[in-house]
Amino acid sequence: MNMEEYGLNDVAIRHFSDKIGDLQNDFNQLTYSHLPVENNGIYMGCISENDIRCFDAEKSIEDYQYALEGFFVRDTDYWLDILESFAQNNSNILPVLDGENEYLGYVELNEIMGIFNETPFLNETGNIIVVEKGFKDYSLSEISQIVESSNVHVLGLFVSKIENDLAQITIKINPTGLNEVIQSLRRYGYNIISQHQEDAFNKNLRDRSKYLDKYLNI
Repeated sequence: MNMEEYGLNDVAIRHFSDKIGDLQNDFNQLTYSHLPVENNGIYMGCISENDIRCFDAEKSIEDYQYALEGFFVRDTDYWLDILESFAQNNSNILPVLDGENEYLGYVELNEIMGIFNETPFLNETGNIIVVEKGFKDYSLSEISQIVESSNVHVLGLFVSKIENDLAQITIKINPTGLNEVIQSLRRYGYNIISQHQEDAFNKNLRDRSKYLDKYLNI
């Protein structure tokens, strides 16, 4: 990821000596959940808007340094790692440090989401399948092999939910061969969670066929 392209520096880092009241006013003008703080040129952490609303406006950030949250990302981090850090820290802004821990600026959540929106998983036309299997039983490599054995390309897949020892995996494939892939996944023990018109149509055909067989055997 090129941080020169996505990194920002238009909001100055705050200092230990800054008054809480000034930061409260800053948050009134900004949409960020946090602001970075430094002391003598060293990044100390981020202070959140939720916390600062409860602090004494006449005191300084130094008086509340215990409330600083020390999260950050490196300028060499991959965008998916940065997206994970956003989720873990419940923030819409992340300070960026270099290998020497020097503060370089920050990156916004919207910028990283924009990168995700350009990936084939979201940007390419295709079909979404959600499957479920025991957490210890599923295999992403197996799922890929099952899909590709039907001459269908995988545009992306990830574990979207884990609950009660069951894992749900979301798969995006190119637009063709949906029903064949669904049936192949079932043969390998994957429960299909998502609803598909093609699959429902074939189910109806099977149900009607069973009814016809039963009728002819009367």
